Amino acid sequence: MIILVTGGQRSGKSTFAESLLRDKENVSYIATSLVEDKEMEDRVKAHRMSRPSYWHTIEAYRDFVPKLNKDDYYLFECVGTMTSNIMFERTKDLDFISPELSKEIEDEIFSNLYSLIEKVREDEKTIVFVTNEVGFSLTSPNHLGRVYTDILGRINQKLGREADQVYLVVCGIEMRIK
Repeated sequence: MIILVTGGQRSGKSTFAESLLRDKENVSYIATSLVEDKEMEDRVKAHRMSRPSYWHTIEAYRDFVPKLNKDDYYLFECVGTMTSNIMFERTKDLDFISPELSKEIEDEIFSNLYSLIEKVREDEKTIVFVTNEVGFSLTSPNHLGRVYTDILGRINQKLGREADQVYLVVCGIEMRIK
């Protein structure tokens, strides 16, 4: 089963996503963050403390399938962070991203996600994807911010179509929309 949980920053989406798997013992948490400063280190620590200690952790933001284990449940946190990691990796020295490069980045991101989806379906497992809802945001005054929003918005649309269930979390309240 493929489940997508979306919402704005601090909407409660991660807490809700974790609650979907709280009573499961064989869960792997796919952490896509890169820990490059103290603030991110503190965020990661808080996330670890919020989930059961017996859950496994897979730290990766691409090439997920070879890293999967025998667990039946996966929580993917988060698509937005994965997107920013890959986008930054590909564009860190650029001030402008062409539509062609934007498409390449989007295709790379979705290819990584889709191979994971295929493997989860093939093995009859469950994955809960967490992502940031960018459709309610203001348009960024920055070119790179607009490209990021465009890419993540389209990735979210594709994931929404692939998902068996989709939840929107607002103010800590979840709403099933698919």
